Amino acid sequence: MANKPKRTLALRANVWTLRLARHWTRIALLIVGIYVSLPFVAPTLMKLGLEGPARVIYTIYSPFCHQFAFRSFFLYGEQPVYPRANTGMDITPYEAYMSEIEDFEGIDLYGFDVPFMLASRAFVGNERMGYKITLCERDISIYIAIFIATLLYNIPYVRKRVRPAPLWLYVILGLGPIGIDGFSQLFSYPPFELWPTRETLPIFRVVTGGIFGFMTAWLGLPYIELSMRDTRRQLEHKLWQAGILA
Repeated sequence: MANKPKRTLALRANVWTLRLARHWTRIALLIVGIYVSLPFVAPTLMKLGLEGPARVIYTIYSPFCHQFAFRSFFLYGEQPVYPRANTGMDITPYEAYMSEIEDFEGIDLYGFDVPFMLASRAFVGNERMGYKITLCERDISIYIAIFIATLLYNIPYVRKRVRPAPLWLYVILGLGPIGIDGFSQLFSYPPFELWPTRETLPIFRVVTGGIFGFMTAWLGLPYIELSMRDTRRQLEHKLWQAGILA
């Protein structure tokens, strides 16, 4: 009799694992959907005056993104983005706005030192500029692309026919553009300064992030499906032998 509770617990675990294996794409879509939605909730809460809950969301996402204000999208303000002056964009640059904000007083707005980075990370916005979403332009593009790809992969017709992206194609299309864009920017700043300072345009961040996210989903989702398919077969056979499945 002592083994009966253990056996029952094991059977329940197998049943729940089978449900997960059968519906993992829906679960993945829900998780990615929540993750990609909350970054837009935070600035909305700030706009509504609910700073406490908004700050919690900013804090939760902070380990996963640099959250620099000059590389983030803003909602409810004068501009959707506030790029640095060296991007050459024909809109009011980030430095012009920050020169009027007390938190940036005494900071070199045209440099790229630690005080500048910390202040830009901590700044979430104001009534004039609006409020930044919790992920930078490139990161939010990555996760939106993964969400769209996962949504498409939930279609049975697509899931049955899509095979994992070839690794060479993933390296060229997935890693190539984002690597070239990101590292060419990184190595232009101190301590490297290998060439004149280059600040990536928002459109480049969006495009390279989107390609990377889509390619990552194309590479990863079919492999997860193959693993889940094997798990389903094993558990269905085991539960059939146990008389749980007809």
